[in-house]
Amino acid sequence: MTDSILSKAATMEIPINSNGDSRTAEDDGLEQDLQQVMVSGPNLNETSIVSGGYGGAAEGIIPTSSIKGKDNMHHSNSNPSMMSEEATRGVAVEKFDSVKKWSINTYKCTKQMFSERFGRGTKTVDLELEAQIDVLRETKMKYERILRLARELTNHFYNMVQTQQALGDTFADLSQKSPELQDEFGYNAETQRLLCKNGETLLGAINFFVSSINTLVNKTMEDTLLTIKMYENARLEFDAYRTDLEELSVGPRDAAAMVRIEIAQQQYQIHKDKYERLHSDVSIKLKFLEENKVKVMHKQLLLFHNAVSAYFAGNQQQLEQTLRQFNVKLKPPGSDKPSWLEEQ
Repeated sequence: MTDSILSKAATMEIPINSNGDSRTAEDDGLEQDLQQVMVSGPNLNETSIVSGGYGGAAEGIIPTSSIKGKDNMHHSNSNPSMMSEEATRGVAVEKFDSVKKWSINTYKCTKQMFSERFGRGTKTVDLELEAQIDVLRETKMKYERILRLARELTNHFYNMVQTQQALGDTFADLSQKSPELQDEFGYNAETQRLLCKNGETLLGAINFFVSSINTLVNKTMEDTLLTIKMYENARLEFDAYRTDLEELSVGPRDAAAMVRIEIAQQQYQIHKDKYERLHSDVSIKLKFLEENKVKVMHKQLLLFHNAVSAYFAGNQQQLEQTLRQFNVKLKPPGSDKPSWLEEQ
């Protein structure tokens, strides 16, 4: 029926009347036939695609539902990329929140710092702890001066020992080549060699002294000062959030303001706990630092005094005994290379 309608439509001429209307009675009949085909035809959702010619085997029929299944598979394959985009978006949001919190914290601390500097803000102060911190900073400066002078003494004394060794070698050589002055050159050569040996022993004691002072100043004291710096930053943050809470507390008490006050109260408590924890850490470290400093300096000053006194008294036995008493190890005999402290 459909083929007859199509062949009829293909061979029919379309006359146009004077009004430009080309519709005829045959056209109306053809339209009715087409509508009947459309109504009685198969559902497009159930249409099958035939592979091969018309009237082929049923095995070549591909249901359109399988095409929809492939389309669904394509969408499922796109899910990993969507998850990756969501993960990337989550990381970006997290970084943005972190930068936002840092910016707010920096603003509050900067505001608090300028308020304190210009006398408009209040500052939390522990007078006893602040005095101990000032003493530590002053002590560190003085000990750094001792360390610098001790290193200079090490370098100068090392050069003197090297000069004495070279002078002793020259005297010994001349004693062999000058028979008339052999005894005189020999005495001086022996004296310079003895001085050089004692000088190397004293140099070992001074190096040990310098190494201990360096550890005390640049490690122990520096570690305590780093904790103090963290404490001072925590104190500034605590005062900044305390001031923020006080300003909100004297403002209006509507619903939005109460939410802000609650958030400010939480931040205040967090920074208060951090401040108190670091305050305790600084107090403990200052106490142990003072005890350690007294113990180390008592040992090192006694070593320095006994070694220098024995050297200039010419008491070689007491000088060597002093090094054994403090467990000071000398570098191998005949080694002309200075220690790592001397090279700095």
